[in-house]
Amino acid sequence: MTTTSATGGRKAQVHVQRFGTFLSGMIMPNIPALIAWGIFTAFFIDVGWTPNADLATIVGPFIHYLLPILIAYTAGYMVYQVRGAVVGSIAVMGAIAGSDLLIAQFNATLPEGEAPLGQIHMFIGAMIMGPLAAYTMKWLDRLWDGKVKAGFEMLVNMFSAGIWGFVMAIVGFYPVAWLVNGLMTVLGNAVNWLVETGLLPLTSIIIEPAKVFFLNNAINHGVLTPLGIAQADQDGKSILFLLEANPGPGVGLLLAFTFFGIGAARASAPGAAVIQFFGGIHEVYFPFALMKPVLIVALIAGGMTGVTTNMLFDAGLRAPAAPGSIFAVLAQTASDSYVGVILSVILSAAVTFVIAAIILRASRKRDLAAEGDQFATAVSRTAENKGKSSAALDGLRTSGAAAAGTAAGTAAAEAPVATRQIKSIVFACDAGMGSSAMGASVLRNKIKKAGIEDVTVVNKAIANLDSSADLVITQNQLTDRARHQTPGAMHVSVDNFMNSPKYDEVVDLVRDQHKDGA
Repeated sequence: MTTTSATGGRKAQVHVQRFGTFLSGMIMPNIPALIAWGIFTAFFIDVGWTPNADLATIVGPFIHYLLPILIAYTAGYMVYQVRGAVVGSIAVMGAIAGSDLLIAQFNATLPEGEAPLGQIHMFIGAMIMGPLAAYTMKWLDRLWDGKVKAGFEMLVNMFSAGIWGFVMAIVGFYPVAWLVNGLMTVLGNAVNWLVETGLLPLTSIIIEPAKVFFLNNAINHGVLTPLGIAQADQDGKSILFLLEANPGPGVGLLLAFTFFGIGAARASAPGAAVIQFFGGIHEVYFPFALMKPVLIVALIAGGMTGVTTNMLFDAGLRAPAAPGSIFAVLAQTASDSYVGVILSVILSAAVTFVIAAIILRASRKRDLAAEGDQFATAVSRTAENKGKSSAALDGLRTSGAAAAGTAAGTAAAEAPVATRQIKSIVFACDAGMGSSAMGASVLRNKIKKAGIEDVTVVNKAIANLDSSADLVITQNQLTDRARHQTPGAMHVSVDNFMNSPKYDEVVDLVRDQHKDGA
């Protein structure tokens, strides 16, 4: 019974993680657009730094039309490339128009003088309609695949996508618009109730443990971001953007390990604190919490302190801070909120530090007696919870082992052997962003220093790999998936995207090819 329950719990966790990763994939590539919108609001609305009535007219259409369409396009592309992206974009327009009509009809029934409802922005609608339209388009295409007469393929492809986009826009206009309007109203009222009753800090009881187990993306991108954007559009800022992004609790925990930790954890903590606080990669502190789960209490207390501080100062951000770096947080801070936001970071870090320090000091003798390889085990458990590899965690494991004087000998793999001319090198990870981008940057610099000019080095999500890649570099856990996606390419596995001896082998391989071809 216990084994079955544990297996079921693990499966549920994996499903939530995958759902959260999918939501992140829709939102994260569009963060630059949210930042641009935040800059427009910061400068040009009535209460902005440099009010400009003409330029302020961009703000409304930007958030009401462009951002939901971008999200739907991205979601559709994730499912069915450009064809899915176009159909998803058409579909979300139906949801936008349907929502506007419902609100207009409601406002028409209000007594004279009563405040009308404002627009509801279809971020959740885009997260529904983008994937739904793309999946159904993909399914329909399979029905007539290979059955269209030669010469009519383009005609069928164009009209089928246009007709199905029309159908999905109708679906968005009626049931989805009604559903999302109701959902946003319920969620908005729930948040307002938490704020009015002073209970918003209690959300840290859910958010802080969820972060450690990589279950926060579904909450953050599925609920907090859409609600926060709607609130920011109305008030110019939102406290909801700070519930998860505040770097204070994480850096407080890492500072506690810096002063009161032991062994590899203490050695790794200072570097991890810099990465977490300034780089915004929060996952580097998760292994420290998993080493001693009672420390999650310190994170919750710090998170609640930060939320309470922001409530007292009526502080908020104009747009999401991603990644959760102190630089990103300050860049998105509303003009009247700097004192509150800065204090919330400092106080949340201080509270977490004090409580974590007390816990670490109280258990120091027991930890010294049983330290063993606890930190490495916690890092591995964190990677398992994430459900995918991470350059930040690999670097944390490596630096911890080196600083603590442990010899983590790994068998040297054979040098890669070229089976084709290498012109295109692709670093691939699950999302195609953070860790693979760092690895691509490292190798790109090495190739540039070697004087090799006609080789491209890019980063992609594994799902987006195609036959154009000559050499694909992935972390060990992802190599099999990459091989399945691009069986014709060479594949190189590494332990750590940031610092692998395989990079020098790849550079030597490419240089030798150039010499042979010269």
